[in-house]
Amino acid sequence: MKIIFISLGCDKNLVDSEVMLGLLRDKGYEFTDDEAEADVIVINTCCFIHDAKEESIQTILNMAEYKKPEVGCCRALIVTGCLAQRYRDEIAKELPEVDAIVGTTAYDQIVEAMEAVLAGEAGDRFASEEELPLPETKRILTTGGYYAYLKIAEGCDKHCTYCVIPQLRGHFRSVPMERLIAEACGLAEAGVRELIIIAQETTLYGKDLYGKKSLPELLRKLVEIDGIKWLRIMYCYPEEIDDELIRVMKEEKKICHYLDLPIQHAADHILSRMGRKTSNEQLRAIIGKLRKEIPDICLRTTLITGFPGETKKEHELLMDFVDEMEFERLGVFTYSPEENTPAAEMPDQISEKCKKERQAELMELQQEIAFDHADGMVGREIEALIEGKVVEENAYVARTYMDAPNVDGYLFINTDQELMSGDFVQVRITGAHEYDLIGELV
Repeated sequence: MKIIFISLGCDKNLVDSEVMLGLLRDKGYEFTDDEAEADVIVINTCCFIHDAKEESIQTILNMAEYKKPEVGCCRALIVTGCLAQRYRDEIAKELPEVDAIVGTTAYDQIVEAMEAVLAGEAGDRFASEEELPLPETKRILTTGGYYAYLKIAEGCDKHCTYCVIPQLRGHFRSVPMERLIAEACGLAEAGVRELIIIAQETTLYGKDLYGKKSLPELLRKLVEIDGIKWLRIMYCYPEEIDDELIRVMKEEKKICHYLDLPIQHAADHILSRMGRKTSNEQLRAIIGKLRKEIPDICLRTTLITGFPGETKKEHELLMDFVDEMEFERLGVFTYSPEENTPAAEMPDQISEKCKKERQAELMELQQEIAFDHADGMVGREIEALIEGKVVEENAYVARTYMDAPNVDGYLFINTDQELMSGDFVQVRITGAHEYDLIGELV
């Protein structure tokens, strides 16, 4: 019995996929990367925005072809994740090729779902959105083994007007701290050197369990784990970043001076319509404090352009804000109207053409800022994590503390020395090429 597993969407979804892989391994099942020889195909889907939804549906249709005897040997096609949660009835009706649908809070039942289908029984599995699956298994890491994501909470209570996450993932639920420490210790023993802290919002960790924001306490315990070299914090809502979090980032050397704080916009009117909890003035204050307290901090953010009611003046205000703040890392998404969200029903929807034009303008501006940052790195010495070797060249791909995997740039190191993925090395930056850096071993 061979299984192929396809994971789409965000890193939170990837952790769920790794847990499901672990559960299937524990039952003795084998895995393949060849669709044609897979007896079971599992697709962990995403539907956060329209493009993600389309990708998920197309992947399901593509994989369904392997149920045809002349193409493959698939006996069970199982769909899990956000698309499964949100469009359960539609999938059952419109995609009869799908044999089982597993919701976001029932992924711990993947073995039961699969075995039911193979036995000719109903395989659908769903649980309350208030559940917090905590299956006893070691994840199968799909990230190369030297870095891993630690998902510290599930769900979200922010209810931004454009977002479906609370509908798909339920309210905010923290994973107990002792369980996270045990998981992190296991990852370190398996060779993980960089631990990336994730949730829909990491900054509120522990408030539901311990009555207070407990991310700083969790971080202080994680840095004590032997083997972990870097801790990277993602998805920090700006209004929740407090002095204690800044203090622990300053004091603990293992914590990368890197922070992902999605601000989405900078015009007060749009921020209010989005249901965000910050104003332009408050954003400036927290960014200013971070840069003052941690001068070498690398700030990553994301923006939404073309939100309903966004005027040309507000777009220009956002451009000015980006120009002034000089974020080291920045991504821009065009607004995607999602069903059953307040924003989708708002008047003054923006045309796709206008959205894309504004996105291009923002990215062109950010490109100049990013190139200037990269040029400013030339001559500096910095620690880097080796990711792999460039095929047929005496060069390696690495990341600095300023680069999260799969979303930021790379550092290319020219050397005849033999290095291994997961090694940490000291590098002198010798050049910059657009978003990437070039360096040599010190």
